[in-house]
Amino acid sequence: MTLFDPNPDPSRAAPHTAFQAAPLAERMRPRSLDEFFGQSHLLATGKPLRLQIEADDAASLIFWGPPGSGKTTLAKIIALRTSATFIEFSAVLSGIKEIKQVMADAEKAVTYGSRTILFVDEIHRFNKAQQDAFLPYVERGSIRLIGATTENPSFEINAALLSRCRVYTLRALEQPEILALLRRALAEGAGQPPEQSRGLGNLHLAAEESALQAIASYSSGDARNALNALDVAARLAQGRGETAITLAIASDALQQRVLLYDKKGEQHYDIISALHKSVRNSDADAALYWLGRMLAAGEDPMYIARRVVRMAVEDIGLAAPEALNLCLSARDAMHFLGSPEGELALAQAVVYLALAPKSNAVYKAYGQVRAEIESSPAEPVPLHLRNAPTRLMKELDYGKDYQYAHDVEGKVAAMQCLPERMVNRRYYHPTSEGREKLLAQRMAEVARLRERGSNSGS
Repeated sequence: MTLFDPNPDPSRAAPHTAFQAAPLAERMRPRSLDEFFGQSHLLATGKPLRLQIEADDAASLIFWGPPGSGKTTLAKIIALRTSATFIEFSAVLSGIKEIKQVMADAEKAVTYGSRTILFVDEIHRFNKAQQDAFLPYVERGSIRLIGATTENPSFEINAALLSRCRVYTLRALEQPEILALLRRALAEGAGQPPEQSRGLGNLHLAAEESALQAIASYSSGDARNALNALDVAARLAQGRGETAITLAIASDALQQRVLLYDKKGEQHYDIISALHKSVRNSDADAALYWLGRMLAAGEDPMYIARRVVRMAVEDIGLAAPEALNLCLSARDAMHFLGSPEGELALAQAVVYLALAPKSNAVYKAYGQVRAEIESSPAEPVPLHLRNAPTRLMKELDYGKDYQYAHDVEGKVAAMQCLPERMVNRRYYHPTSEGREKLLAQRMAEVARLRERGSNSGS
C-alpha cells in the first residue's frame, strides 16, 4: 500500500465475520468524540484538544498516556474527521527504510494538494536517527505527525521533534468511566444480527454490579483491558448457560490481576519514588502499599532491597543506625527465602524505616564534601598527618608535631586534621532526632576538649 492508493470504499469493508472475530475492545472503539470516554480535561466542550480536532488544526501531536487511555482511538477519530490520507505506523515493526518511503510519498502527495496524517504508535521506541527522519517533513508541513507514547516525551523524544509538536497528556480512566464503558458494551448491539453487533447486546446478558466493579478495578484504568475481560466473562457465562455475569464468573475471567507496570518505564520510577517518599514521610501504610504494588507487578525483589538499603542510609542515617543492619538482613532473608516468604522481610524493613526517627545530616554533609572536592583544587595533606616510613620523609618533617590522641586527656588532641585552607570547616551537623542527639552531644564535648587542649598548649 502507498499513499496514492485510493481511499477504501466503506461498501467493500471486511466481511462481517471478520469484524465479529475482532476483540470486543476493537469493535467498541469510539468513532467520534461523543462516543469517547474519559479525558474530559482535554475533550470537554471548549477544551484545547477538542477545539483543535473540531477545527481540523494541522499541527502535529504527541499523545502521552498509559495503555488503554485512548491514544490510538483519538488518532483514528481525527482521521475520520479529515480528508487527509491516514497511515498507521508501529515503531515496533517499522524501520528507517519504511519511514523514508512514506516521507517521500507524502512529499509527492503535497504536490497534488493531498495531506497525510502519519500515526506512529509507541514513537518512543524509535531511536534518535529514526525520529530525526520526521523532522524536515513535519517542519515543511508535508505530513501531520501524531505520535503515541506511554513514556515521558521529555526523555524519550528528541527535543527538536518535540518542539514542533503539541503534547497532550492523557490520564488513566477513572473507575466510573470504566463502569460506564462496560455497561455500554453490554447493551450495545441489542436487537441487531450478531454479525453486525459492536457490543454484547445480542447475548442478552445482565451483570451483577459487583462483577462490573471487579472488572473495573482489575483494569487499572485501561479501557482495553476492561473490555477484553468483560468479553471473556460474557463468553464464560454464555458457555455455562447463565443469563448474568456474576462475581464468580468475573473472578474466573480475570484469573490474576495485571497491574500497570513497566520495569524499565515511567511507572517503575514513579512507584519506587512513591515508596521512598512514603518512608521519608513516616507513612508506614503507604510504604507497605507501594511495596506491595511493585512486588505484585513482578519487580525484582533484590532491586527493591537495594533501594530500601539506600533509604536507610539516606533518610534514617545516624538517628537510627541499626536500620542499616535491619535492611541488610531483610535483603539476605529475601535472597535466602525467595518469594513470597521473603517479601515479608522487605515489608518489615519498610515499616521500620517509615517509623524510625529520621536524619539526612550525613547525606547532606557528604553531598557538601563531594561538591567541594569537585569545585576546588586538591589540597595537600598537612605535614603532621603524613606517614613517614623513611628517613628522607622524616627529614622533610613528615609526621612532625603529630599528637597521638590516646596519650592526651579526653583522647582528643588539639590539632587540625583538615588542610590549612579549610581549617575549622564543618560539614556534619547532627540533628536532635533519635540516637543522633547523642552524637550532637559528643561533638560538643569533642569541641570543648579540643579547645581546652589548644588553650593549655598555648
